[in-house]
This record gives sequence, structure tokens and C-alpha cells, in this order.
Amino acid sequence: MRFRKLLLVAALACFAGSSAIAQSAPDVSVEPYVPRLADIMNALQLRHLKLYFAARAQNWELADFELRQAKAGLTQAALLYSGLPVTNITTLATPVEALSDAVKAKDQRKFMDAFGQLTNGCNACHQTMDRKFIVIAQPTAQPFTNQVFAPGAKK
Repeated sequence: MRFRKLLLVAALACFAGSSAIAQSAPDVSVEPYVPRLADIMNALQLRHLKLYFAARAQNWELADFELRQAKAGLTQAALLYSGLPVTNITTLATPVEALSDAVKAKDQRKFMDAFGQLTNGCNACHQTMDRKFIVIAQPTAQPFTNQVFAPGAKK
């Protein structure tokens, strides 16, 4: 209980001090945060991996979630970085749509075909961007020891 009171007093002191500083600080405009393209792509690579393992475990709800997150990441990259070969990103629409159909149908065979197309599309975009040293592949091992991919499973 005493620790909580001490924590509350410290928080109030910080708040009071920060409002005094804010009142005396000159008006400074803050630039909005724009994630680096590499950070967006790293997040997409994780989505790619999790999407794969979710489908392998037939956790179609998780696969759908990861696919939606990947779509959002691709859209974000295309909107924020005008220098990207948007035709390559929009070309990914075909495998993404095929993945979406496979997930809805809960069809692992169709999923794997579409997943291969998506992976090839990623690599084609990297080639176009002179990033041929970045090669995406089908995952071979599940690196997340802190996530259960099987639907309804508990750890």
C-alpha cells in the first residue's frame, strides 16, 4: 500500500512538472512518425512466417488475422513510399486474394500454392528494387516458442 502511494505521488509530481514545462516551452511542431520501409518489411516478414504456421496448424482464424495484417502492411508501404514499384505490390494482390480464398475455404493445398506465389512475388519485388540479396523463403522451423499456433490449444 505504501508503495502505491509513493508511486502515485511520483506520477503526480511528474505530471505537474511536465505541464509547467509544456507551458514554458516554445511552440514546436512535431513531425508525424513515419516508419522506415525496412521496419515495415520486417513486420511483413514476421506476418509471412506466422501466416504459414497458422495455416499449417489449421488455425484459420489466426491465418486470416495475419493475412489481414500483411495486407495492411503492404498498403502502408505503398502509401508511405512513393518510390516503390507499386505495380509489383499490386501484383501481389493476386496471390493475396488466392490466400484469402484458401483461408476462407480452410484448404491447405490451395493455401500452400498461393503462399508460394506470394513468396515469389515478394522476391520479384526485391529484384526490381535492386535488393536481390533479400530472398524470402517458405519457413522451415517455427521460431516462436511463446506462441501456440494450434487452434484452441493451451500452453
